[in-house]
Amino acid sequence: MQLKRNEEMRVKDGHPWIYRTEIEEVYGSFEPGDIVEVEDNRGRFLGWGYINPVSMITVRLLTYQRDEEVDESFWRRRLLAAWNYRQQVLKGADTDSYRVVFGEADFLPGLIVDKFGPYLVFQTLALGIDRFRETLVELLDDIIKPDGIYERNDAAVRELEGLELRTGFLKGRFDPLVTIRENGIKLYVDMARGQKTGYFLDQRENRAAIRPLVGGARVLDCFCHTGSFSLHAASFGAREVLGLDISEEAVAIARRNAALNGYEGICSFKVANVFDALREMDRSGERYDVVILDPPAFVKSRKALEGAIRGYKEINLRAMKLLSPGGFLVTCSCSYYMPEDLFWEVVFSAARDARRRLRLVARRGQAPDHPVLMGYDESRYLKCLFFQVL
Repeated sequence: MQLKRNEEMRVKDGHPWIYRTEIEEVYGSFEPGDIVEVEDNRGRFLGWGYINPVSMITVRLLTYQRDEEVDESFWRRRLLAAWNYRQQVLKGADTDSYRVVFGEADFLPGLIVDKFGPYLVFQTLALGIDRFRETLVELLDDIIKPDGIYERNDAAVRELEGLELRTGFLKGRFDPLVTIRENGIKLYVDMARGQKTGYFLDQRENRAAIRPLVGGARVLDCFCHTGSFSLHAASFGAREVLGLDISEEAVAIARRNAALNGYEGICSFKVANVFDALREMDRSGERYDVVILDPPAFVKSRKALEGAIRGYKEINLRAMKLLSPGGFLVTCSCSYYMPEDLFWEVVFSAARDARRRLRLVARRGQAPDHPVLMGYDESRYLKCLFFQVL
């Protein structure tokens, strides 16, 4: 397969995707999911990757070495490298749960593997990697030796690859509602029905970082999901925590998590539309010492960016109005299409309209088990800003 002229620079810089619009010509016959050779416009080798003509991301590059064969030993080397990296960067971390494989950032395009206690959740988001499903599961079982493996291949993005949606047990039969440990807190994770793979591991270090802000505080946790920020606030000495989420299932688990840790007297949770709840709280004169905003991705494509900007500005403006002078705002965006500099400007615009001044406490991102690969900007998606609101 040959690229159009001048389309190779992004690939040479390390980006692993070849878009349909960048392809000049495909030589020979192939089956969707096959591994093909990629050349620049002058016929120079760029890499090997799997091809899927039905996807806008037509080729996902696996290796930039011409003589590297993609066989079982290749997959073993890649999985071992990912596993060993986590053992190193998470050494001493107070957790038994983390992301083992983060797709392209671990040079395993389309593969997600999360570890929850003694179990693994397995997810393949591209046709090419899905064809090696059995081999990968066997290798993960051999390397990590989990008690069980659960498949969460129900992500809608699989349909863009022409893949069916499926879930189920790949090793063992067990209760998919498991208990994990994070920063000294116990949490229920529903691997079968929870969002994504069951829990958002990428915020682990940001949750721990709120410790100095919440002692003796009244805390509002918006888009609380299963209550992880709320429980951290309680464990760090908050006097009162209210968590809000639109999902009844998530709130039910949040309440169970509070009881599991003995924080039901500190943490309460409500099913609510956060936008509506923030407006009503402002009208009724509610005030908090800390507000946490950890919404789902408002923008999943560039076309949706304008609406997302309005959404992010609205929740940040309302949150600032609820904060007592000198209170703290923890505000996050997990949307790649909302770059950090634009997110900063949106929050600043909200502060201007709320007539509040902001003082930056910390500028944070995702945990190191979700590594950022230089040249592949899509791997750098999570923004987490801590402000004092004056």
